[in-house]
Parts: sequence; C-alpha cells; structure tokens
Amino acid sequence: MKLLVLGGTRFLGKHIVEAAMKKGHSVTLFNRGSQQNLFPEAEHLIGDRENDVRALQNRSWDAVVDTCGFVPKHIEDVMQQLSSRIKHYTFISSLSVLPNPIKAGIDEKAEVETISSEILQEIYADETKQKRLIHYGALKALCEKTADEYMPGKVLHIRAGQLVGPNDYTDRLPYWVNRIAKGGTVLAPGDPDRPVQLIDTRDLGKWIVEMAEKQVAGVFNATGPQVTMEELLNECKKVTGSNAEIKWVSEKFLFDEKISPWVQMPLWIPEHFGIDGSDSEPWKGFFRLNIEKAIEHGLTFRPLDYTLKDVYEWDLARLDEERKAGISLHQEQKLLEKWKVYN
Repeated sequence: MKLLVLGGTRFLGKHIVEAAMKKGHSVTLFNRGSQQNLFPEAEHLIGDRENDVRALQNRSWDAVVDTCGFVPKHIEDVMQQLSSRIKHYTFISSLSVLPNPIKAGIDEKAEVETISSEILQEIYADETKQKRLIHYGALKALCEKTADEYMPGKVLHIRAGQLVGPNDYTDRLPYWVNRIAKGGTVLAPGDPDRPVQLIDTRDLGKWIVEMAEKQVAGVFNATGPQVTMEELLNECKKVTGSNAEIKWVSEKFLFDEKISPWVQMPLWIPEHFGIDGSDSEPWKGFFRLNIEKAIEHGLTFRPLDYTLKDVYEWDLARLDEERKAGISLHQEQKLLEKWKVYN
C-alpha cells in the first residue's frame, strides 16, 4: 500500500508511520520538515497545511492518514489536490466533537458540536490561532463533514480519546508515573473508583493502518477500556517499584484551593461538580464512552502495565524539561498539609 501521512512525526502520527513501515508499506510524509531525520527510509514532502500543499500536486496514493487537520480549510486544500487520486482517507478526529457534558455510554450516533459560518470566519481571521483552541471540538466535527463531502463513503473518522504512550508530549500520564516513582505521599484527586479510559498510541496506530488496508469507512470512538483511577495509580506503583502512599482528597477541597482539573490534576474529570467547579452537570461520560464498534472491527489493547513501563522508561530518558501538566512537589506538600486540617 502506498500511504501518505499528513504529519507523522510527533505522537500518534509517529506510531502510525512505524506500524505502516513494519508491515512493508511505502510511506510518504507531508509536514513542515522539522524532523526529516526521523524515518529516513520514507519519502518526505515539505509543505504547510496553512498555505502550501503544492508538494501534493499530481501525486497519487492508495490511502491518506491525516493526523493534523484542525480547520476545514486544511481538509479542503488537501482534498482539492488528492480526492480523485486516492482510494481512502483517514481523518484523526477527537472525542471533543461531542458536546459537553458527554453522556455516559455515548456511541458514534451521537450529535456533534456545531459552529456558525460567522464564527468560522473569525477563526480564520485570528492570526494567534487561539480561537481554534476554544472551538477545537466543533472545528474537528466540521472537518469530518468536509472530508465526507469530498469523498463520501471513503473516509474513516477516528474519534480519538486520551492517547498515552512513549512520546506523550501532553505529560498527563507521565505526570502520574513520574510522581508515583518518586515515592512519599502522593495527592490524588476525587473518587478512587472513578473510571479513566486510555489508549496506547501504538495500539491505535497499528489498528488505523489495518483499517486503511481494508478501506473501512465510517465513524469510530477510539479509546481504551475503563480502569479506575485507583487501579491506574496502583499499577504505576508496581511498574516503578514505588512505596508511595496515595492520599485521596475531595473534589470540593481541590476547587476551594483553586486547583483545576486536567492541567493541574491530570486525568481528573470531576464526578460531583461541573468542569469549572460550579453546580453545572458533571462530565461523567468523558471516560465512560462506548467503544464496542471499534472492538468489533479489531481494535485491541496491550496490558496497562506494558504501557506504563514504556512511559516510565521514556520519561526517565527525557531532558530536564518543563512539564506541561501537574503540580510541583512543593505545591503538593502545601495541599497535603491543608488537607489534614480541612479533613
């Protein structure tokens, strides 16, 4: 199979390329060329999704995997070059297309976020690209729609959940593995039995290549099976050989102390409050998504401890760079001291 990967050097895209090359496929990467030393055996085309896709002119591939389409124009520009010369298109979308609060057990038939043409034009005019972040889910949903309009019945939409594994630049899972490994008393948020759903990018990348080979079309929720947060942290202890003591603190305490879900407390989605700590409806469905369709189509998952071990080893080898998620040890200690009084 001749495969074009748009992106392909960062996280999920990197593992898609690795899976495709392992199976002997001929891979071409299209990106801005910042990591041409990666995958020297692949063909590299240089361009920019924002304003320059000329390198795709007069080319043809069996399949395309788009890992970096964020606004409809990204899809339109590529499709205008390729839609008549490719057989299959995979768009890496996101579960963020679903309106919040997501309902528990939601499947692929659910309604998605929408966006007006006026707001879309404001987004295109925003040189800072900050509005793209605000409307991320709605833009991904519109990208799905745009791809289907160009290639009806030939587009695979992967609504990816929380991706984990080596090269995880979000630092959400690495924060917990790293913190547990250091030992001592570890502050953990909310209910120990609340679920999380994580998917190793290597499992997802391999499956995406298999789906492209079969030219499967349609929408798929793509995340992992549920485990409780307590199970996840206990697995972190086993993998790192840590004697850490987990101290669970209430959601109310964290909000009172101005600790935000997701960024300061990675993988924490409140069960008893809105995402902002208000009395609005909790996002209880965020980690309770229906993935039966993907499993029926062959998506499999490696054991959690395999992923945690590889994340730990990758994290140990990193430079002492600033982490993007979590709280400092000093901040954690102050919170634990306050919790003794609060509790």
